[in-house]
Amino acid sequence: MSTLNNLEDRRQFLKNTVAGSLACAAGSRGGLFGGTAGNTAPKQGKAKSVIQIWMWGGPSHLDTFDPKPGAGKDYCGTWDKPLATNAPHLEISQSLPNLAKCADLYSVVRTLTHRSNHHETAAYQMQTGRAPGGGLVYPCVGAVISKIKGYDAGYNDKIPPYIVLTTSQGRFSESGFLGQKYKPFVTGGDPSKMPFIVSGYVVPGMTEQRQSRRQELLQKLDTFANAAKGDQLVDEIGIARENAVQLLQGDAVKTFDLASEPDKIRDAYGKNWFGQACLMARRLVQRGVPYVTINYKGWDTHRRHFETLTRRQPEWDAGLSMLLKELADLGLLDTTIVWWGGEFGRTPKIGWESPWFGGRGHFGNCFSAVLAGGGFKGGKTVGETDSTGSKIQKRPVEVADFLGSIYAQLGIDPDGKLLNEKGIDTTNMPAASEAGRLIELV
Repeated sequence: MSTLNNLEDRRQFLKNTVAGSLACAAGSRGGLFGGTAGNTAPKQGKAKSVIQIWMWGGPSHLDTFDPKPGAGKDYCGTWDKPLATNAPHLEISQSLPNLAKCADLYSVVRTLTHRSNHHETAAYQMQTGRAPGGGLVYPCVGAVISKIKGYDAGYNDKIPPYIVLTTSQGRFSESGFLGQKYKPFVTGGDPSKMPFIVSGYVVPGMTEQRQSRRQELLQKLDTFANAAKGDQLVDEIGIARENAVQLLQGDAVKTFDLASEPDKIRDAYGKNWFGQACLMARRLVQRGVPYVTINYKGWDTHRRHFETLTRRQPEWDAGLSMLLKELADLGLLDTTIVWWGGEFGRTPKIGWESPWFGGRGHFGNCFSAVLAGGGFKGGKTVGETDSTGSKIQKRPVEVADFLGSIYAQLGIDPDGKLLNEKGIDTTNMPAASEAGRLIELV
């Protein structure tokens, strides 16, 4: 084991040395990864799809992927026994035993920062890579990817290129200035219940013929839309509605039929909302959908934080680990980026007093996210926080650098122009910071 580690260290040293030399030769903004580190990555990224697991409310970094067992009770409570993983030098929370067994499939970014402690501002930054203001609402990552890797690339599946399971993130208009066409299709329903009722269009016991007749009647009764044909906004809404209807006719509806999966697979994901949402996301990217968000609510744990985590953390430990392993087994992980995270982390110091009773507040100074697949390496960590998880010690990662790295792995130039019908002159993502995008993970 020692010899292998030494060989790995030598390979990494040589790789870093060569990469550094090439960066110096190419200049400070080389390749798609930009920043002072440079990069010689090819223009064509490996990834084709993204699954975003959005931990609505902001998950604690200390109680997930950046444990601090020596910080004492005021920082880690009784969760002071982190788990070694199957990746060297990577420990995670004691509450994530399944993810500890497959850490070679994902990497942890421990030093994300945007310094905002407000849900709306932080969510906007994490979804767009930009601070709010300036009179523009920028589109979120899902909208941009659905445009560039979806519609602009000839995507014409009956299932829209941007799907959210199962409720809207709702902090801002996800499509921004791109317009209604690029809004996500929000499924509604509960994937753990059979049948999975998608956005109210599927009614148990209703035949496809009757469903079609209902849609025809709805179109005839929609006098406003019929009278306003030719108006861009009305037409875009009509297209979005037509896509939603087409989604549930023909073979598209079969993609949402989780009952067709073997019980063994469904059980492994967990027959709860999150587990089945992960299985649904796998089926969607397997079909070729470019961007899928699992909007997983309930992580704004101001009160009784550890009680919530004890009850709910096992759900996503099982669901996420199974998703990663099955994507790998099916040969889909190489072309699918899985991104786990929320709008920020939570305060390292626990509020034991009333009314919090062991709660954690909002914390945007430093927090963790996970990246897997799509050409990103597994088993690595980026950045280091101090002994209590309160400050960044090494390698800060700005949100635009994080999201820009995802774009680069999709073959989208983060510094390229974001073409739009309004003629707004802007790029896909702000320029890389001095620290640069995540070259260490590619």
